[in-house]
Amino acid sequence: MHTKKIMLNGFRNYEWETVDFSKETNVIYGPNAQGKTNLLEAVYMLSMGRSFRTRFDRELIGFDYDSAELLAEIESHDRNHDVRIVMQNGLRKKITVNAVARKASELSQISNVVLFCPEDLGIIKQGASERRKLLDNAISQIRPNYAQYLTEFNRYYEQKLKILKDWREMPSLLDMLDDFSDGVCRMSAKMIRYRASYAEKLNQKAKEIHSDFSKGEDLEIRYRTVSTVTDPYASEKEIYYEILQHQEQHQAAEKESGQCLTGCHKDDLEIFINGKPARSFASQGQTRTAALSIKLAEREIDLVELGEYPILLLDDVLSELDEKRQEFVLNRIGGGQTLITCCEDEGISKRTGGKVIQIRDGRIYC
Repeated sequence: MHTKKIMLNGFRNYEWETVDFSKETNVIYGPNAQGKTNLLEAVYMLSMGRSFRTRFDRELIGFDYDSAELLAEIESHDRNHDVRIVMQNGLRKKITVNAVARKASELSQISNVVLFCPEDLGIIKQGASERRKLLDNAISQIRPNYAQYLTEFNRYYEQKLKILKDWREMPSLLDMLDDFSDGVCRMSAKMIRYRASYAEKLNQKAKEIHSDFSKGEDLEIRYRTVSTVTDPYASEKEIYYEILQHQEQHQAAEKESGQCLTGCHKDDLEIFINGKPARSFASQGQTRTAALSIKLAEREIDLVELGEYPILLLDDVLSELDEKRQEFVLNRIGGGQTLITCCEDEGISKRTGGKVIQIRDGRIYC
């Protein structure tokens, strides 16, 4: 799959620009703050229906504009698709595929992306929410049901949390607490099985890639979920009853603390390098290598699951790598479409045979 062409109108700092991409490597270069990451953000939106930099669509609309539009031609599974996203101030985002209205969650049925940007170093060093986000984004693209479960879980969780925070002022809210607690447990049981399966695949692929990348260092990824769940691969029913057990044990503590203590919102991926917790002990170089290995592993999983490589977006990745590690990355990205941003071409186009795209002041030059 690959994005063949994209048109940007009023998106971020682009007034009206069109670019044709190579189906292989595209090297996007130019000084900082010219619009390189904005272009990657646009391609990301065509698959995810949202930005990876902001939750608010209004921030994607350029200054002095009331609306922004993305129009792209995408080829996937031997078919061409025309994808259009329109954002207008004060209105809901409109998404169409071949002129038919679609939901944002449905775009992953057309194309898939794997993104690595500097913020993704947080996968290793930051809190569990960064690693849950990794799981949720990755699984949602290859398992449409999972995205629905995640939406349902968040609805139950937010309502339950509101009850736990407000019940002292409105004791009658406790009448609904059991229903929302049960919803959290049911959705958690569904999601845990997906997460456990994906985490195991990620561990296998990332371990192999990281060993080659780091010249023999061992990377291990372990999935951690609700403590009463003895087997995250068990049937949904078994997991559900084990989560209910945890819920019963923490029911009083939840009302006392005003916090939801039971559910998969506390899940984590524990990452180890040479047997030590990477979050505490990994050096800056190890952190970058591990995070990038995980992202390249995600790409390999997508290939197995979808039969095609996803579109790989690498935002300012190579600048912090030495030449040998740069070569490793560049040698691993063949077979699918890749968009790489950098401040200078740095010979990357010659080393990859990629198409060169220069960006300057929100203008695209090929």
